[in-house]
Amino acid sequence: MPQPCAPHRIAVVAPSPVSMFNLAIPEMLFGKVEVAGRPGYEVVICAAEPGPVPTTGGLDLYVRRGLDAVREADTVLVAGTGEPFEPEPRIVTAVREAAADGRRIASLCTGAFQLAEAGLLHGRRATTYWAHAEELRRRYPHVDLRGDVLYVQDGPYVTSSGYAAGIDLCLHIIRTDYGAAVANEVARRALVAPVRPGGQTQFTQTPLPPERGTACADTRGWAMRNLDKPLTLTDLARHAGVSVRTLTRRFHAESGVSPLQWLLHQRIERAKELLETTALPMDQVAHACGLGTADSLRGHLVRRTGLTPSAYRAQFSRLGTGADAVTSSVA
Repeated sequence: MPQPCAPHRIAVVAPSPVSMFNLAIPEMLFGKVEVAGRPGYEVVICAAEPGPVPTTGGLDLYVRRGLDAVREADTVLVAGTGEPFEPEPRIVTAVREAAADGRRIASLCTGAFQLAEAGLLHGRRATTYWAHAEELRRRYPHVDLRGDVLYVQDGPYVTSSGYAAGIDLCLHIIRTDYGAAVANEVARRALVAPVRPGGQTQFTQTPLPPERGTACADTRGWAMRNLDKPLTLTDLARHAGVSVRTLTRRFHAESGVSPLQWLLHQRIERAKELLETTALPMDQVAHACGLGTADSLRGHLVRRTGLTPSAYRAQFSRLGTGADAVTSSVA
């Protein structure tokens, strides 16, 4: 995990023609990370040829840094480009060398074509924008392409689908580096949904889909305020003033999952935040997020992240780093 005194360096590579939206996402999210009053990231945009870089929107962006920035980075993030997705040899070489040096390599949207050309995704799970998935599969048949997820991490390589899925990927990176509490705060400041299930390196990430309606919004908010209680489908339906069948139908239409799946996701996310920001005993963490017992907490967290609660706390605890620590109560 990066130390608060040393910002994690991210080189965002802009192929030509680059997606302006892809470039805006990392700048917006990584730029909002603060740890112990210091920036958590240093973000540099670079290109194979410094100077004007055409965009998919018909404008030119002036990029000052060349690919020497890749050699200085801890993480290399390759943005998406417009058709026909021809890999740029200098970018391919740069990311291949960065990978050989042990750097984390990520891509947004069709940036996955650059990683695949570099051979980094051979035999690994990856994704790209669904509209271009078949093209990537045709060109690189040895990539284990997952077309049904927003983003995927396999080892040090992280790839996302298109458009807003890049937000999920960046939040995942922030959570991996600084924990769920920091990532959730960034999401709140950026006014985006903190939809990040657990999962570490080697786990396929499948965030909850964005909410698509408001009929159950009040009930979702009520459930979030009562995660410490043993809520049932009947409890949720009673609060919403509808039958269990109607609640289930509406909930799935709006959230993409069943009410109980959504509830379990929120309980685990709450548990992760408590493990990061408090010194509460495991049984109290389990009770506060509605998972019952420490054994139940352990089982759910191991299945979701591959880490026991103690291991998760050891890796992501923010006690003593300037975070607001709670040691005896839960707000």
